[in-house]
Amino acid sequence: MHIDGQSHASIGRGLLVFLGIQAADTGDDLSWLASKIVRQRIFEDAEGKMNLSLPEIQGEALVISQFTLHASTQKGTRPSFHRAEKPERARELYDCFVREFAKISGVPVKSGIFAANMQVELINDGPVTLILDSRMKE
Repeated sequence: MHIDGQSHASIGRGLLVFLGIQAADTGDDLSWLASKIVRQRIFEDAEGKMNLSLPEIQGEALVISQFTLHASTQKGTRPSFHRAEKPERARELYDCFVREFAKISGVPVKSGIFAANMQVELINDGPVTLILDSRMKE
């Protein structure tokens, strides 16, 4: 990830987490989400089956704040972000999520800079992209 042309953070094998925080989110939502992500068995085992979690592969994580995940495009052609949390509170919850994720995962966790214009590069190793929503606990 680059910010203002400077390298800011990078990880090896692991997860890129785009975190969107909505106005209704609480610390409990973020704790649930962190735990759910950490426990996902989405990495291949020796037999090529998705059977291992991030801690089991001793991976890393990069967490990026992404309020645009809550865009509404129902009306017109300009997205509305009315569901996204206000920046001050979203920053607090983002920081809380990063700390919680690092604590429960036990793996190196890096983060972007909240509200910065970041250029994020991704090499997607396999067809795994998941959307997890604390409002739709499955």
